[in-house]
Amino acid sequence: MIIGIVGLGLIGGSMARSIKKHTGYIVRGSDIDGRALAAARRCGAVDEPLTEENIAACDLIFTAIAPRATIQWARQYGGLISPRGILIDLCGIKRSLQAALGAIAGEYGFTYIGGHPMAGRERGGFAASTDDLFDGAPMILTPGEGAGGPLLERLRLFFTAIGFAELTVTTPGEHDRVIAYTSQLAHIASSAYIKSPEALRRRGLSAGSFRDLTRVARLDPDIWTELMMDNADFLTEQLERFIENLNEYLDALQSGDAAQLHRLLKDGCEKKILAGGS
Repeated sequence: MIIGIVGLGLIGGSMARSIKKHTGYIVRGSDIDGRALAAARRCGAVDEPLTEENIAACDLIFTAIAPRATIQWARQYGGLISPRGILIDLCGIKRSLQAALGAIAGEYGFTYIGGHPMAGRERGGFAASTDDLFDGAPMILTPGEGAGGPLLERLRLFFTAIGFAELTVTTPGEHDRVIAYTSQLAHIASSAYIKSPEALRRRGLSAGSFRDLTRVARLDPDIWTELMMDNADFLTEQLERFIENLNEYLDALQSGDAAQLHRLLKDGCEKKILAGGS
């Protein structure tokens, strides 16, 4: 199989590395930064550049770039994708992409499937990519028209072969609704938390809690602004609920209500147990 990867940052680079580590597939890659492509070729993550001349030979193409850049790429090169080819975007939102890319796929006759690998790091770029980033992680797919059971089973086998623990199939709307809470709200909370003046005075007085809560404040503001604005309806709902919850703690502290604070903390602890996870 020949696989094309557009964008060789953290996600695209890790996808290339994982594929080469676990399979014998040919990987073709492209990136607007020639240094990223050169580095990927030097370490063996990419066999050769992805070009207009060889796009048609790709069985599977991943786009690991920002949402609007993904749509622009598909509009420019969609006519070169083979009718047997599959395009999977790896963006963190799905509704806007599914509408645009589904239409482009229908126009040119290839198969499009939305994708989102649930893994990441606070640093980006090819230099941060690894061949084990996806080990044990879930892979989410939002299939469009033409993506039936046999194709999804082939993709399940592919993704689990390169390290993913499971394949989750859902709708674009459900994906965006849940991701607003599990990912985007967490990044906003981290970004807001780190803005306290105490963050600069905490040396010697902080440990794991500070590190865990501030980790995702280190983000790419260009990409995350685009992701959050394209999911503003769901994210606004989650942010409003979060602010309401925070205000309950503030009210208990301001009123000196220790019993209420205890109830709030106990409730949060119990909900964490129910939610599971590490």
